Amino acid sequence: MKKIFILIFCIFAFSTHAKETTFTKELFDKAQSEGKVVIVSSWIKYCSSCASQMKVLEKAKNEFDNVEYFTFDVTNIEIAKLFDVQYQTTLLIFKNNKEVYRSIGETTKDLIYEAINSSI
Repeated sequence: MKKIFILIFCIFAFSTHAKETTFTKELFDKAQSEGKVVIVSSWIKYCSSCASQMKVLEKAKNEFDNVEYFTFDVTNIEIAKLFDVQYQTTLLIFKNNKEVYRSIGETTKDLIYEAINSSI
């Protein structure tokens, strides 16, 4: 019975934050041309740190103005090469068409919010 509960927990833990690639070069360029701070995060299927980071960023979307948020599957070689991203849970922040922040594996709300605030 204990194994069943663990299995159910794992299924819900990995499925609570649906992951999909929202990044396109056109939308990225448009957001930058509009003067927005642009956040890009990478993920991979079944990555618990990716889900944790996405959860923080979902909350941040509602708390920060003039910020555009994009995600992509790190196995998408074209996008990964564009940003020189080699690992899932990579977080990039762009301002004025320049990368101003990069982290790998950061899931702490306070540190992510601090990075966003310092970029606004």
